[in-house]
Amino acid sequence: MKLFTGLIFCSLVLGASGLLSFLGEAARGTWDMIRAYHDMREANYIGADKYFHARGNYDAAQRGPGGAWAAKVISDGRENFQRFTDRLKFGDSGHGAEDSRADQAANEWGRSGKDPNHFRPHGLPDKY
Repeated sequence: MKLFTGLIFCSLVLGASGLLSFLGEAARGTWDMIRAYHDMREANYIGADKYFHARGNYDAAQRGPGGAWAAKVISDGRENFQRFTDRLKFGDSGHGAEDSRADQAANEWGRSGKDPNHFRPHGLPDKY
């Protein structure tokens, strides 16, 4: 009985540490997404949108499963919010369905571990 209780206790402790690790990865992945968004706004470079989508997702996913999860939730949420506000006519983001699909493709590209520089436009400053 003591062995069984010890095994249950150890699995609970290990499970809690796994959850804490996942949450830490998610928090750092969220920060990666925020940093990519701020860099995109700062760069204000025509044609760089897909690069920053891919880079944010790539950086977040490199944190681990928690980071990849955060990147997917943030990316999907942003795209869905834009589609929702466009439908309600709160303003047209200029973000049509085709552009949304291209953004999601760049998001998935980055999350899958592929090089975000595939989307990097010529002339974007090295800072980014």
